[in-house]
Amino acid sequence: MTRILVLYYSRHGDTRRLADLIARGVEQAGCAAVTRTVPDVSPLSEATAPPIPDSGAPYATLADLQECDGLILGSPTRFGVMAAPLKHFLETTTPLWLAGALAGKPAGVFTSTGTLHGGQEATLLSMALPLLHHGMLLVGLPYTNADVAATQSGGTPYGATHHAGPQGERPITQEERRLCLALGERVARAAQALRPIRL
Repeated sequence: MTRILVLYYSRHGDTRRLADLIARGVEQAGCAAVTRTVPDVSPLSEATAPPIPDSGAPYATLADLQECDGLILGSPTRFGVMAAPLKHFLETTTPLWLAGALAGKPAGVFTSTGTLHGGQEATLLSMALPLLHHGMLLVGLPYTNADVAATQSGGTPYGATHHAGPQGERPITQEERRLCLALGERVARAAQALRPIRL
């Protein structure tokens, strides 16, 4: 079965909720959604995270990336770029880059911000750059999806987004929800179409 890795970092749970919706969209397309997260990073070099998180998805490994047929990457916005824990994990993927292990696989990106103009699109682009270096094929949300043009909260052609509010008080809107499902489904369908070519 075609496997799509939904890999995210979430500090307060908003990005995790988007990941759950995106995984549902992957499954609606008839693919297996594999959900993984990454541990926090610490300025103290001796600080370590437990090998298994207390709750939520397991931590990602390089094998998860190598074995997936598609990747959907998510992070909250930190000053207009992806959060440090996700970037730290991506910086460990050099062996996969050297082997071309992700080249030709489809990928998508998603984010959550505390403010509407908190850098959603810049964060999506910051996540897209390493995926392009890996040779992945980016899948966005086209304007043929009416929710991209109609949304008054999150949702962009670059990927799914959520405007969570400064305290995370804003629920996921119907448009944001449908765009998450659509992103999961689009990446899954692209992976299904590309998988025979890659085998």
